[in-house]
Amino acid sequence: MLEIINLNILPVFFLIFVRIAAFFVTSPLFSYRTIPMPFKIGFSFFLALVMTSAIGTVDIDVDDMYVLLLMKEIFVGLFIGLIAYIILAAVQVAGGFIDFQMGFAIANVVDPQTGAQSPLIGQYFYIIALLFLLSVDGHHLLIDGIYFSYEFIPLDSWAHFQNDSLADFIIETFNYMFIIAFQMSIPIVGCLFLVDVALGIIARTVPQLNVFVVGLPIKIFVSFVVLLVFLSLYMTLAKSLFSTMFNTMHRLMELLGGA
Repeated sequence: MLEIINLNILPVFFLIFVRIAAFFVTSPLFSYRTIPMPFKIGFSFFLALVMTSAIGTVDIDVDDMYVLLLMKEIFVGLFIGLIAYIILAAVQVAGGFIDFQMGFAIANVVDPQTGAQSPLIGQYFYIIALLFLLSVDGHHLLIDGIYFSYEFIPLDSWAHFQNDSLADFIIETFNYMFIIAFQMSIPIVGCLFLVDVALGIIARTVPQLNVFVVGLPIKIFVSFVVLLVFLSLYMTLAKSLFSTMFNTMHRLMELLGGA
């Protein structure tokens, strides 16, 4: 049996397994609590087997530097998955902006996928975005991303974590995430601003009317109507969001690889 199995590929296999497992810890869709941990470990194991045969033979010795290579693989997998999750978090940020204007900010729900509190509209947008991601085989593209990361960051090379452009890139990614969130929330937030202006005018012209009692139901009704009208726009923005997410992952791999 030992003659059939090439023991020389075990160090390479373990490095690949560590990067994939770290990627599944932070990546969208694969890192959620609803996915059982044995499934994540088993999927990472068999995916590492496939990638080991596809990447080919790499001469790696098990010595003191091997521990540093393991740490490098962990950080690379975590960074690639985290940058994708940051871009996708724009959906929940947009929902938070909308909930604050609607009056739903106090009614957060616990997201069973992450275990954190999430705004109602943000959770609604997030579920739609995940379903759209699955419908266009986005989970396959995520796996392709971690596979092609070995072209930019080989197993036997070091990642450039001290690159100054890497810090600038992460800051730009945060900025772009908030820009996408504003683009997704501006239709409803803008309409609710006009509703607030109209209620303010009514409060000045008709003092007998209690706008605090009437305003909240009106704002909720207007929000749902605008949400129904602009739902097709959100699908277009979600498509652009996924394209941005994959481009961001690709750029991060280039920076970590020293490109």
